[in-house]
Amino acid sequence: MKLNDLVIIGVAATTVVSCAPSKKEYASYELYPVRTGSLTEMEYAPDATRFTLWSPTADEVRLMLYDAGDGGHAYETVAMSPAENGTWTAKVEQDLKGKFYTFNVKIDGKWLGDTPGINAQAVGVNGKRAAVIDMRETDPEGWAEDKRPPLASPADVIIYEVHHRDFSIDPSSGIRHKGKFLAMTETGTVNPDKLATGIDHLKELGVTHVHILPSYDYASVDESKLDENKYNWGYDPQNYNVPDGSYSTEPYKPDVRIREFKQMVQALHKAGIRVVLDVVYNHTFNTAESNFERTVPGYFYRQTPDGGFADASACGNETASNRAMMRKYMVESVLHWINEYHIDGFRFDLMGIHDIETMNEIRKAATAADPTIFIYGEGWAASAPQLPQDSLAMKANTYKMPGIAAFSDEMRDALRGPFNDNHQGAFLAGLPGGEESIKFGIAGAVKHPQVNNEGVNYSKAPWAEQPTQMISYVSCHDDMCLVDRLKASVPGITPEELTRLDKLAQTAVFTSQGVPFIYAGEEVMRDKKGVHNSYQSPDSVNAIDWKRKTEHADVFAYYKGLIQLRKNHPAFRLGDAGLVREHLEFLPVEGSNVVAYRLKGHAGGDTWGNIYVVLNARKETAKVSVPEGKYTVVCKNGFISEQGLGTMYGPEISVPAQSAIIFYQ
Repeated sequence: MKLNDLVIIGVAATTVVSCAPSKKEYASYELYPVRTGSLTEMEYAPDATRFTLWSPTADEVRLMLYDAGDGGHAYETVAMSPAENGTWTAKVEQDLKGKFYTFNVKIDGKWLGDTPGINAQAVGVNGKRAAVIDMRETDPEGWAEDKRPPLASPADVIIYEVHHRDFSIDPSSGIRHKGKFLAMTETGTVNPDKLATGIDHLKELGVTHVHILPSYDYASVDESKLDENKYNWGYDPQNYNVPDGSYSTEPYKPDVRIREFKQMVQALHKAGIRVVLDVVYNHTFNTAESNFERTVPGYFYRQTPDGGFADASACGNETASNRAMMRKYMVESVLHWINEYHIDGFRFDLMGIHDIETMNEIRKAATAADPTIFIYGEGWAASAPQLPQDSLAMKANTYKMPGIAAFSDEMRDALRGPFNDNHQGAFLAGLPGGEESIKFGIAGAVKHPQVNNEGVNYSKAPWAEQPTQMISYVSCHDDMCLVDRLKASVPGITPEELTRLDKLAQTAVFTSQGVPFIYAGEEVMRDKKGVHNSYQSPDSVNAIDWKRKTEHADVFAYYKGLIQLRKNHPAFRLGDAGLVREHLEFLPVEGSNVVAYRLKGHAGGDTWGNIYVVLNARKETAKVSVPEGKYTVVCKNGFISEQGLGTMYGPEISVPAQSAIIFYQ
């Protein structure tokens, strides 16, 4: 979301019908008929193509057929016939492959305007017309054999959040298909110093999941003017079930974007990496001109008590996940991305706008397709949605949604500072008070006897049933990236301090019992020139400069080492709240700005008996008491080696300033 993330209180509201009176009027949206079976609107066969549109309040519906995806006029207009459950149907008995179509709905004497439908799965340039294609012809070679990389547990997930342009657009990437889906299919790409970039870099780093920012067809970039290099994150939904054309090599050809998206997924799968799609079902780019509103006015959006459009997204509207057909639409859309595109996970933008029942239905459908599909989201909204707080998929209600995770802004802000003031620091800046919130995050937001929730910044109670329901992170595409935030919040920070504090922050993230998440480029000290909301900033701000991999080789090695440490040691990813309470023990420390804990008793079957982690944000050495004995150090002074960096002896150990230490017995 390109907004600051706000934790809000929900309010109840009555159901209001906002569309003008119609011959087919219903007393409430709950009484609208629900379409049975699939919500497919176009079924192609060489001899005939069948069209079906759900528009229960329509008086008439026309189907328009076109030769091209834009420009020109319809070469044929077909009157659709009313059918069951509020649908309208038409059958065109000719081979329409390669043609385009729109629908136009008439209500109370007014034609609402062309729409590709709510469920277009192939579109022309800029998504204004849907396309008739044979989806099997979009499958790349070997697609039927494409398999998800193995995943034993959600506790094993390590997420890398990336924007297509950022990842490959800089000349230093060495990537040919810059800013495109195909950028993630290229192997052997290197920076000017011959260090791996692109997909080889991701393999080297060791992440398990690549979270791609919105990649469905969004409205804010004109696909016919790609030479203008207009940038956007993509939180502007237009057609939910088709890839965006700006990331394809040929936005005018409907099959190309679909095939290239699949090639990207296939290449990442071959590299052992799963793919998470960022989905934005909470609002649409347009309201009155949206596909939803031009098909069934009022139904797909929530209204305020006075009948206007509610706006918990701060983008002009909020969708009504609680209504039967919107819920069905969301479930089917997720399944379309799973089945057609082999997507392995979903990140829900402003998930707090959706209702709990819908999110649980999505989880149930995804589990039936593949239980290893990972689902998480933002457990908040921009302002109060039009539903009671206890029915919304807010962070505080995460425990009511098994198998769904939420971002922990508690740990994030305790480390770096509050979201509403970029210049205010916290633990990393040497300010006291964040320790309990960091412990909350280390425990994975589950109930733990040593976490005093009264001292936690935003949540006075644990909200996760299991630690895998908490996303552990210190920055993402939203707000400042970590380097910029440290520069803004630590006055007079030196390059050496910047590196130390960056490594310290991610040590907390990767040793947390939650699911670790990093923003692309942080492993090479990416910055965005201090811009915190870069959703439409130019490439000069957003692009990852791959020369930084050379300049910050020690930081990359540290991130890679943390990931390998987590993978090699199940103690850091117990995946079960009971095991966390049994094996995770926080150690007493004197003073502030130090958090120390141990994972005891061969936690999770670990080969290391007792593992100690100390996070020291002070500008001086910290002393921590531990049991007497000999310890092997594996992380110290910004270096990691599981073979050992030396030995230490209890009962007191020293932790260098602004750094983490990890050692074991």
